[in-house]
Amino acid sequence: MRLLHALSKVTERIEQTVVIAGILLIMINSTANAIGRYAFGKSLFFSEELNQFLIVAVTFVGFAYAVRKGRNIRMTALYDTFPLRLRKAVMILITLSTSLLLLFLAYQAVLYVAEIKAVNRLSPALQMPVYIVYAVIPVGLFMASLQFAIAFVTNLTQPDIWLSFEVTEGDSEDVGV
Repeated sequence: MRLLHALSKVTERIEQTVVIAGILLIMINSTANAIGRYAFGKSLFFSEELNQFLIVAVTFVGFAYAVRKGRNIRMTALYDTFPLRLRKAVMILITLSTSLLLLFLAYQAVLYVAEIKAVNRLSPALQMPVYIVYAVIPVGLFMASLQFAIAFVTNLTQPDIWLSFEVTEGDSEDVGV
């Protein structure tokens, strides 16, 4: 459990940094673009493209952070009717299968990023290699997969039902759909 805790803390710091920096950069970029457009009659030529890249980073890394905090979307209408032992078994199955699915998607995303790199595609405004920007997608998917894997191990080794390494089912404030 110490290893899981240490791994969780390291990935949490990375997730927080990327999400906070990404949102701040979107805000600064959008504000600077608006000031340039309205005060000087000139927009920043790269502003929209930069925001698109930042949104990709915030979305995929933010997903991993949401999983960590047990704030991901869950459909619990049927699940909530199950007795405790069955809910625990289902949560173990959910965390394992979701972790494996996200790991597969991360692998597929790596292949896609490698394909983009092979054709040397550049972004229109910034003229930077697009694969660098899209590399955040497999990283975010892998980090989310890791969070579900940690929840899987936690559910196997600990009592209660764990939505993530940090959140038990009883701690969850969200309402299932």
